[in-house]
Amino acid sequence: MTFKEPRTELDARFSSDKATPASWADAETILETANVFWLSTVRPDGRPHVTPLIAVWLEGALHFCTGPDERKAKNLAENNHCILTTGCNTLADGLDLVLEGDAARVHDDLTLQRLADRYAEKYEGWHFTVQNGAFVGDGGEADVYAVRPRIVFGFGKGEAFSQTRWQFS
Repeated sequence: MTFKEPRTELDARFSSDKATPASWADAETILETANVFWLSTVRPDGRPHVTPLIAVWLEGALHFCTGPDERKAKNLAENNHCILTTGCNTLADGLDLVLEGDAARVHDDLTLQRLADRYAEKYEGWHFTVQNGAFVGDGGEADVYAVRPRIVFGFGKGEAFSQTRWQFS
């Protein structure tokens, strides 16, 4: 599948004079290699819910899994808008990312198997089998979600700090 490059903008209001926009290639590398992501969803009563999780980037979407009875799955059933964040916990350097999109269940067993293979490659000890449109692992059954970005913000840190916005059509 071919993906269009997003429109890239540097927000000068939140960037130093010498800043340049971060590249989408650098952002994708972070999405592919980051170990921990933070998922933000909305509870039925409107309060936020944030939880750390592991995820894999495949074909232009960030994928994660969760048990069908977990709070994040229940929240997404009511409101699929979500945010995933990742980055490094320093101010001196790095690029933090905030990905906004809608979570959609993945049911296709071929895609799920590719994702299970990616999890096994990326995370030691995380092995899933695919059954009936879901992952099955040591913790039981897990639904898999894909989040295609609508907007991604990149916060470059260091001497030349920046805020880059990638807009997807």
